[in-house]
Amino acid sequence: MEALSQSFRALGDPTRLRILRLVSEAPLNVTELVSLVGVAQSSVSHHLGKLKGLGLIREERQAGFSYYSLALGGEDSRWPLIRLAREAEDAAGDSARLKDLLRARADRQALNERLLEPGQSWFLWAGALASLLPPLDVADFGCGTGVLSVALGRWARHVWAIDQNAVALEQARERAAGEGLTNVSFLCEDLHRLSLNSGQLDLVVISQSLHHVEEPAAVLAEAARLLKPGGRLVVLELMPHDERWVVDRLGHRHLGFEPSQLEASLREQGFAQLTRESHARDGASPFRVFLLTGVKPS
Repeated sequence: MEALSQSFRALGDPTRLRILRLVSEAPLNVTELVSLVGVAQSSVSHHLGKLKGLGLIREERQAGFSYYSLALGGEDSRWPLIRLAREAEDAAGDSARLKDLLRARADRQALNERLLEPGQSWFLWAGALASLLPPLDVADFGCGTGVLSVALGRWARHVWAIDQNAVALEQARERAAGEGLTNVSFLCEDLHRLSLNSGQLDLVVISQSLHHVEEPAAVLAEAARLLKPGGRLVVLELMPHDERWVVDRLGHRHLGFEPSQLEASLREQGFAQLTRESHARDGASPFRVFLLTGVKPS
């Protein structure tokens, strides 16, 4: 009863009530909430701390951001508070702004996927060549919406599609189901610390994911841990660039990498037989890619 009373008092603040309503509809980060409620970031953070302290919302890390979502179920005695928030007079305006924000978020995700997505001919050749390989156990680090995971699933024995973004991972799951694949497992986990057992994989693929993580070397160490002796690592990454807009719009944490920098990291993790291939810039695109491969010694 005391928790219910405290929650009612906390939601006497109209901004706090709006924040609760918004995160009850979709997980949102601080920057998104600031744009929706129109108050300073410090104020939004204060309100989030209060709501989290009361157990009304939860905080989860996804793709380098903290996302806040509703922590109550329909059986909670405080659920009427959520209904009250959703039925408030200003709910319609917040709902419309939230729909616009979620639409823009989806557009950014699509842009991120298309940034360096190979063409159809590349996929056909890759599939044809992969069909000549023996069945392998594979992990796709940072799988996003599952474009590569599904391509791997067509020939691999089993694929672990791993991403910390729960929304993107659900899209990957739907993509695999649409292809009728039953050999793809989905893990919503931090690439720095994975729950998979050591030495169980034949191949780890890290395609355009290292520029999203805080510590690339730690992610490479996880790849080394999971691979069997003789297992292979394939890394596709961006060359250094000056397109700083990708940090805010796409959540990149690094503006590309020097290939020699990642090669050195692979050697530190014990990889041998390293190969490197780089590609010329594609037309007017400011982005160039390079491919690194390595083998975990037997």
